[in-house]
Amino acid sequence: MSEPLIDVVAVSNHSGGSRWQAVVSRGPVAGVAGLRRIIPFGHDFLPSPAPATGAGAAELTLHVEPLWRRRGLGSRLLSAVRGQSPGPRLVAIVAEGSPGEAFCLRHGFWYTGSRRHDLLSYGDVHQAWLGEMVEAEHPGYRLIHWTGDLAGTIRAEELLRRPSHTGNATLTAVQAEGELAAYAVAVVDAPWEPRARQYGPVVLPDHRGRRLGLWVNAALIQRLRKVHSHVNEIEIASAEDESHLLALRRHLGFQPYRRTRRYELPPS
Repeated sequence: MSEPLIDVVAVSNHSGGSRWQAVVSRGPVAGVAGLRRIIPFGHDFLPSPAPATGAGAAELTLHVEPLWRRRGLGSRLLSAVRGQSPGPRLVAIVAEGSPGEAFCLRHGFWYTGSRRHDLLSYGDVHQAWLGEMVEAEHPGYRLIHWTGDLAGTIRAEELLRRPSHTGNATLTAVQAEGELAAYAVAVVDAPWEPRARQYGPVVLPDHRGRRLGLWVNAALIQRLRKVHSHVNEIEIASAEDESHLLALRRHLGFQPYRRTRRYELPPS
């Protein structure tokens, strides 16, 4: 029996980034690849053990159905991605010891560090308790919010100067006399996606030690559900040595979810 014909095709108008499919003739989708640009923020908003979060980096997702593996489809999908977007560095987040890690090593990706991921389910959040944290007084400080789409190299101050509109990002910030003191952001990749990605909180050096990180993060959790009522979970990644952030997230109800390894492929 001859090998079935499999075409790699781009999927047009896909929300959240570029997407490709490996399609079997008169059959199923055997594999998919996606590319999502990583947007760097000011104030080290996306801390990383590698420079992959700088300008020009994009996150790669790639999956081949088990039945169709070991036929070179992953390599073909990666070639399609590189052919369409030869400029950016590619970042892949994979589980340790997984087929994804083996794929990265086989195709010349560099290991750049490990991350731990925590998950918060809104079903586990005590809304009254959360509201008490948000309403707690912090003399000299006030909460502000912004919603919209992220594009380009962004600083939180720039976003807060723009008018809010419907978009994929929710920014909650703390100001003191008009100056930025702390902030956190959540991003929803697609309107139907039930899980948001959180970055931060970040507290600027002159304002640390006042529990602003806990305050702004609680306010973001509350605000995100109002803006995107379909979101049920928030996932956040961090380095293993960020003990103060890990303690803050545990206090808010985030639970350990998974550990991943980060790989980077430089521009071709």
